Amino acid sequence: MTLRGRLTTAFLAVVLGPVLLGAFFVGSTMAAVAHQRSVERLNLAASAARTSVGALCQQLRATVDVLAMTPEAATRAGAASQLVTRGVASAVRITDTAGQTTFVTPEAPPAPWTDCTGRTPPGIPARVLAARVELRDVSGADLGAVIAAQLLDTAFVARLAAVTGTAVTLLDDRSVPAAVTHTTEATTTRDAVLAAASRIAGDTVAETADGRYVRRVGPSPGQPLPLVLSVPAEHPQGLYAVLVGAVVLAGLLAVLTAWRLARITTRPLAELAHAVDRVAHGDLAARVPVRTRDEVGRLASTFNRMTRETESYVRALTTSRDQLRGHLAVLGDTLASTHDLPRILRVILRSAMTATGARAGLVLLVDPVGGALVGQCAEGLDGRWPVPVGHGPHPGPVDPRSLRVPLGSGVLGAVAATGEPQRGRPGSTGTPGSTGEPRCDTYIAVPFAAPGPTGAEPPLVIVGNGARAVAGNGARTADGNGARMAGEGSRMAGESARVAGETGRAGTGSGPALGVLVLYDRLGGDDFDDADLDTLRTFAGHAAVAVENVRVHEEVQRLSLTDPLTGLWNYRYLKESMRREVERANRFGRMLSVLALDLDRFKEVNDTHGHAAGDAVLAEFAGRLRAEIREVDLAFRSGGEEFVVLLPETDARGATIVAERLGAAIRATPVTVHPHPGTPVGPGPVEVAIAVTVSIGIAVFPDHAATGQQVLDAADDALYAAKAGGRDTYRLATALPVPPTGDAPVPAAAGTPDDGRPVADGRAGASPGGASCGPQPPRQSRGR
Repeated sequence: MTLRGRLTTAFLAVVLGPVLLGAFFVGSTMAAVAHQRSVERLNLAASAARTSVGALCQQLRATVDVLAMTPEAATRAGAASQLVTRGVASAVRITDTAGQTTFVTPEAPPAPWTDCTGRTPPGIPARVLAARVELRDVSGADLGAVIAAQLLDTAFVARLAAVTGTAVTLLDDRSVPAAVTHTTEATTTRDAVLAAASRIAGDTVAETADGRYVRRVGPSPGQPLPLVLSVPAEHPQGLYAVLVGAVVLAGLLAVLTAWRLARITTRPLAELAHAVDRVAHGDLAARVPVRTRDEVGRLASTFNRMTRETESYVRALTTSRDQLRGHLAVLGDTLASTHDLPRILRVILRSAMTATGARAGLVLLVDPVGGALVGQCAEGLDGRWPVPVGHGPHPGPVDPRSLRVPLGSGVLGAVAATGEPQRGRPGSTGTPGSTGEPRCDTYIAVPFAAPGPTGAEPPLVIVGNGARAVAGNGARTADGNGARMAGEGSRMAGESARVAGETGRAGTGSGPALGVLVLYDRLGGDDFDDADLDTLRTFAGHAAVAVENVRVHEEVQRLSLTDPLTGLWNYRYLKESMRREVERANRFGRMLSVLALDLDRFKEVNDTHGHAAGDAVLAEFAGRLRAEIREVDLAFRSGGEEFVVLLPETDARGATIVAERLGAAIRATPVTVHPHPGTPVGPGPVEVAIAVTVSIGIAVFPDHAATGQQVLDAADDALYAAKAGGRDTYRLATALPVPPTGDAPVPAAAGTPDDGRPVADGRAGASPGGASCGPQPPRQSRGR
């Protein structure tokens, strides 16, 4: 086995052992953590289930207490019917002292009912939950009982599952787990869950064969329902596949690293042997890098002293290579980490100057509006700008953005117009300096254009950069045989640069020119050659990709934050703006008003005139909305026909003024649309005028809510109140309650501000009040 093979084997033995042990430890730890989290989740779900059922029982007890305090039987029966109609209970039954039913609400579920106290005998199916209270007269004589019941249907079990975050099964009989009343379990796992539940005793947790954790809850005092809760095991998906992949990847990395270390260790010996062989054949350009200070390093130093004539050349080449690597590393990091175009172009320019040995450079971009090249960044151009006749030297640096070259004018304008690169020395006409371009001795200019649909992004090429360093610095620092060998190295590296430059051309001419990259005055006074041209084309390709990426990024960012139909900001930007405005209002002690707007009966517009007409109504509404608000105000389309307006530094009175103005602007002029072909229309132009109104809810931070989401919810509640109050109006949210210090009556309506302006309704003659005034339907049936 070779030395390199032995080193590789030893490194793998040291690295892969801990990697395998670590993977086993991580896998076992994650499995234990997943089990513990599933058990904790079931325990929390059990507490939530007991709380939910207990809350339902308290509601039923409150219902029967209210009925029991009603003195007259007829009044009591009417109240019971009203409570059932409002959904407070599913059924109410009143019995006499003998237990005979004297009144029962219609469609009451059949008895027996499960008592909330848990005193129901075994064998009674858990299908109805009931609370009971005894009726007594003033003297305390028994008059019977009032029983309020709630039907335990599929919807109840689904709500319980949503509250607990688990799959819930309601057993028909507490003694027979296989008898199910309702369940949210999937049919594929139901039998396994029920089988596991039958083995559970107390509050323990069982696990099924397919990886689900099961726990029984109740019946118990305050929670009379026999429930079974289950959750899937919280194993991270693909955990073991990831661990195996990580081990395999670590093994590959270890092999590559071991091979690399072994190669680095044995490489100096091989290089020394090869260099000695080359020197034996008369090649005095051979050199051995001094990589270490050990015996091999001392041997290499002795060898390098024998080739002293090439020492300066080696030093120059190494310095240039390191500088170029640093610039290319900065270029790669910049392209990957930022969309700051001036910074990217500046890094590309500096890297190109280092690669070619140029003293100065300039990057210009085409201005599509003015039809001219505009300077973006410059390096080393101080004192090179043209000075009008009769003026002295320029007093200081010039902003490159002041340089504007018309397309087709001068060298740079011609390069941008024709798409063909140019290089050479200034002549009589059409050269740098004749059109306001910087003065120079030599120049090279390359255009760059947006990459084509099939063109690949040009890679970073450093071969040409080495050629520049060899042909420039090396040729000037060596003499004799060293100069001859430096010239040979220059020609070989230049040939490689030309091959690599073919790849860089992909981003320099597949469309209209985006700009021009130009370099001036190569070090040493030499002209720029073909290797420099190929190298500069590579950097021009990267400049084209950078410009195009920045423009695409800006356009995508704009599209991601706006609604395409109305041009307003979208819901994503609403959340970000709400957070920012609330923070600003909180920091400076200002108010922030939120308007929640909803077009009234918009569904009828779509159903009657078609969705195209509905889109036209939405676009017209957005236009009127923008026309009625300030520049600092923000308007959003939150979804469908719902909109939100943020009014910074605006109190409730100012918000109501804006709401009135918006309502009047929408109400004043109908929207003219073209209906779909199926809509009957009369003679004349096929157009329909649609009367549009809007309902508005108003909430103010911090008067009505303490957070951004809460103020949005408050505005939405006020909007719902405006809908319930007849539409085409606005409502102001109810202010945050003052912390209670004792029993206080609930106000029937909100007050009126000191200026006498109503805050509940935007129409004349409407009764004042907060968002809670007037009757309101249940929250689940919010109709707009």
